Amino acid sequence: MTTRLRVLDDGAWLSVDDTRRVSVSELWRVDAPDVCECDLADLVVENFLAVGVDGRTVTARVYGQCIVCGTKSTVEWVPVGRIVDGEFADIDRDGVLSVPRDVPNEPAAAEPERKSG
Repeated sequence: MTTRLRVLDDGAWLSVDDTRRVSVSELWRVDAPDVCECDLADLVVENFLAVGVDGRTVTARVYGQCIVCGTKSTVEWVPVGRIVDGEFADIDRDGVLSVPRDVPNEPAAAEPERKSG
């Protein structure tokens, strides 16, 4: 079974099978040392840059700002959901989201550069 994943509305939504499922402006606690100097980044998601899959896990490249230190950064392939029996299932984005450590954090073309404060 095929599942359609897309970024919609200039990066404001992630769509799964033509239904908006994940939106920007959420506050995510992210375990991604490349984002900022904080132990865990409290990231306000400002834009979805890409959506993908890793096995059954739906992941997204996101751009946002840590509300603790002010750093703006791109976060590589944050898990946002899973495909279970052909259907999208949200994961608990209120908990800590772990980003794989072996993925390079390369900026996308025309992506804002990382800034502190």
